[in-house]
Amino acid sequence: MISAIQILLITGILSIGIYWYKRSRSSYIDSIIIFILLITALLFVAFPQFSTKVASLLGVGRGVDMIFYISHLFLAFIVLKLYLKVRKLNEIITKIVRTKAIEESIKMKDY
Repeated sequence: MISAIQILLITGILSIGIYWYKRSRSSYIDSIIIFILLITALLFVAFPQFSTKVASLLGVGRGVDMIFYISHLFLAFIVLKLYLKVRKLNEIITKIVRTKAIEESIKMKDY
């Protein structure tokens, strides 16, 4: 029998998946990773015993612990991607500002 928390979690996971699908312009690899994570999350919520079985196969005591470890890896991946994106945007902005400054200095010399 499905519990209230399972309904809430499944609704949340599906909502995240739909939002991601409509808004995402991610690379192919990112899309595959997120799709696999969403399907896995749905399976673990729908069949909680399955996470415990998988955890024991991987040498982890409980399914909840395994999910906790995996979620930390996923969050580290997201933080790394965001950090790299911010660095890239910072480099682009720096190039634009330098180019604009050079153009302005050339214009000032012409007067």
